[in-house]
Amino acid sequence: MRIEKLDSSTKKNLLEDLLKRSPNSYGKYEASVKEILDNVQNRRDEAVFAYTKQFDGADINASNIQVTEEEIKEAYSLVDDSLLAVIRKAKKNIEVYHEKQRQYSWFDSRPDGTILGQKVTALARVGVYVPGGKAAYPSSVLMNIMPAKVAGVEEIIMVTPPGKDGKVTPTTLVAANEAGADKIYKVGGAQAIAALAFGTESIPKVDKIVGPGNIYVALAKKSVYGYVSIDSVAGPSEILVLADDTANPRYVAADLLSQAEHDEMASAILVTTSMELAEKVSAQVDEFVRELSRGQIIQKSLDNYGHILVADTLQDAIDAANEIASEHLEIMTANPFDVMTRIRNAGAIFIGEYSSEPLGDYFAGPNHVLPTNGTAKFFSPLSVDDFIKKSSIISYSREALEAIHGDIEAFAEAEHLTAHANSIRVRFPEE
Repeated sequence: MRIEKLDSSTKKNLLEDLLKRSPNSYGKYEASVKEILDNVQNRRDEAVFAYTKQFDGADINASNIQVTEEEIKEAYSLVDDSLLAVIRKAKKNIEVYHEKQRQYSWFDSRPDGTILGQKVTALARVGVYVPGGKAAYPSSVLMNIMPAKVAGVEEIIMVTPPGKDGKVTPTTLVAANEAGADKIYKVGGAQAIAALAFGTESIPKVDKIVGPGNIYVALAKKSVYGYVSIDSVAGPSEILVLADDTANPRYVAADLLSQAEHDEMASAILVTTSMELAEKVSAQVDEFVRELSRGQIIQKSLDNYGHILVADTLQDAIDAANEIASEHLEIMTANPFDVMTRIRNAGAIFIGEYSSEPLGDYFAGPNHVLPTNGTAKFFSPLSVDDFIKKSSIISYSREALEAIHGDIEAFAEAEHLTAHANSIRVRFPEE
């Protein structure tokens, strides 16, 4: 991995480089995505079936687009019992963590008859997108469905692309059933996002779409925002390790590569105060790349977006981490909890050398759907909050309104909204 001195110039160049990975830079794909969205909106099922044949090679129609109970039973027979046990343990951890995020309606009443409050309501129907094809992501199934279940969403619709045989990966189906998906449809890509956003004869329209996907899925979600809500427009995966001379270079190198193996646009960055650690990590990375099965993808990722930055001080390293605002941030320093208090921007923070990123991806409980491309400065991980909405509650007695009606009328008149003022004034004709 390249080793650079951290200064204002290298930081500026790095940030500009990372921004090129943002879905906002995928303009050349937008026309293709728009064509798919328009087709599905107008031709509905017919377009969905045609695109599934074109992109996935599967013959899907109205009679087989929805996964059946028999297919789910078959999936269980194909998944090893030990893996099923792990899925169930992970599901429980995710459920327990997200239970802590529950919000409840509240009301505040006063002696004059004023009642103010907030009504919390779960979304009625949510769509969950799960990538398919050659890879299977049961962890993403759990992470996207469980907070919706905890929030109390009435109906959870999952979509995922089928294989050429028209079947869904068994581990994906088992995880979906364990998590509580109500319906599962065999459709992926931008056409799946369009079907969820607009509705078709087979697939019902949802209120919100969540879940990761490729460039086409990301742009489709961005395009349908407004017809439905979305969680975020996710970019390629990324990790930043913040370390000093106490860190284990073997651990740091392994953790950097855990994200670099995702794809060639993934980013892996080490920011350290130790040149000695930087050199040891770089050498260890080279050794691991030769051993790991996805070595070619990892090497291209590192060539494109892999960096080791050496800072003069720990505070300089922390400032850089806050500016980069990485999806995953690992802290491997002598006093990691002190460093954690100075971190403002990160999707998920992993503290200490035994809290490696895959712990969060699969098992610990916090959500692994995280903000990318610097959006951790203003976005949060997927949570129960994403599956609820809030309504304000206002109730005034005559006594309470009488005491302040003049103030409201004056405010309305100042804005030249006389009908607003009149709406209050007609209730007190005697004044």
